[in-house]
Amino acid sequence: MKRELLFLQAGIILLLGGCTMTPKYTRPETPIPTDWPDGSAYQNNKFSQDVPIAADIKWQEFFTDKKLQQIIETALNNNRDLRLAALNVETARALYGIQRAELFPVIDATGFGSKQRSSADLTTPGQPRTTKQFNVDLGITSWEIDFFGRISNLKERALREYLATEQARRSAQITLVGEVARVYLTLAADRGNLKLTRSTLEAQQADYDLIRRQYEVELANEMDLRRVQTQVDTARGDVARYTQLVAQGQNALNLLAGSSVPEDFLPHDLASVSPPMDISPGLSSEVLLRRPDIMAAEHQLKGAYAYIGAARAAFFPRISLTTAVGTASDELSGLFGSGNGTWSFAPQVAMPIFDARTWAAYRVSKSVQKIALTQYEKTIQTAFKEVADALAVRGTVDQQVAAQQSIVNSTQKIYSLSNKRYTSGIDSYLGVLDAQRSLYGAQQGLISLQLSKLANEVRFYAVLGGGGEYLEASETSVKK
Repeated sequence: MKRELLFLQAGIILLLGGCTMTPKYTRPETPIPTDWPDGSAYQNNKFSQDVPIAADIKWQEFFTDKKLQQIIETALNNNRDLRLAALNVETARALYGIQRAELFPVIDATGFGSKQRSSADLTTPGQPRTTKQFNVDLGITSWEIDFFGRISNLKERALREYLATEQARRSAQITLVGEVARVYLTLAADRGNLKLTRSTLEAQQADYDLIRRQYEVELANEMDLRRVQTQVDTARGDVARYTQLVAQGQNALNLLAGSSVPEDFLPHDLASVSPPMDISPGLSSEVLLRRPDIMAAEHQLKGAYAYIGAARAAFFPRISLTTAVGTASDELSGLFGSGNGTWSFAPQVAMPIFDARTWAAYRVSKSVQKIALTQYEKTIQTAFKEVADALAVRGTVDQQVAAQQSIVNSTQKIYSLSNKRYTSGIDSYLGVLDAQRSLYGAQQGLISLQLSKLANEVRFYAVLGGGGEYLEASETSVKK
């Protein structure tokens, strides 16, 4: 008995001090420049430590519009896509718990009873033909002692899968927050355009009524009447189109929010929306490593390293232990009597000699690691490109808005002068129509640029990793 206990103690020592087959992980160098792009398109950006970084700002602070804050809060509570992402996290964590449990022995209590009658020819004289046996045992069945780290590496891979899924949930939250804000701003722009087209329609309808009366008394020709009628029909069609876009925008906002958004929460136009908080990309592109999609890709890469360790461990012996302690008797009432105790101790070592599957699994693990590394690098490069694009818009959009505002002011003046010249009989109505078309198009262009500016601020916040909770201690808490 003492010898078997020594074997058991030795197995436990091997378990606690087992070696690992996992390659040492070092974070790969980022395949992007350390500094953000420079040039004429980026000159107006603020690269300063005085302006906060997106990942350090909660969405409640970044979005200053109170109505938008309430809609985002509703979406975070009700959106089905985000709910699915959270359920995927719960599933991944449960799977990690299953894999982690493989490190510990499973202790079972079993009871057994039998009654058997043998043939008289096969029974020794003097022995009873009917025999009974009852057993109660408490023991461990085929507990693999993880000496070479196969189970530990599989557990580590499951952990990385869970952490990557958690970062995917953060990405889903960032995407949802950004999409709610984008749809909200687009709806505000469409409502502004609808208001503009309605006022344009009213003005053109008034012109049409005036020219029609003049035409009836032969003070205007039919060509002027048909021209202004064309503008009225065009404006009427635009009213219908923007009415449709507003309705579709509300439908999209309701879908994202997971419920109907009250009318009081909807914006009137872009001018009624409070602009978001000013943020900085930081002084270095290393801030991108805090993006959840990059963190998820790195967890997948670490999991691939653990997979290699598990594949390597498959080439080494597997040590397992089966043991039981119990009692046995030929009568149920005598199970726990003196002298009826039993025990068994059965260690086993299985040494692989030839199994082509282990070599194939090892090659697969190496390929998986290379794929994960490539995906990690690609994710970083994509993130850098997204931030660079947002910076390019940020550095030039103010100039575009200012230029468009100047065009609106100029066309407004041209329209007023053309209208005066027409009413004075100096010019034909064709000049008024041209000026009116130019003003209408310039005003629509200004609304479009204002939307682009605000939407780019939202995108800039999202591509820098803003809008998701930063879970720095998640790995430590899970391992506990």
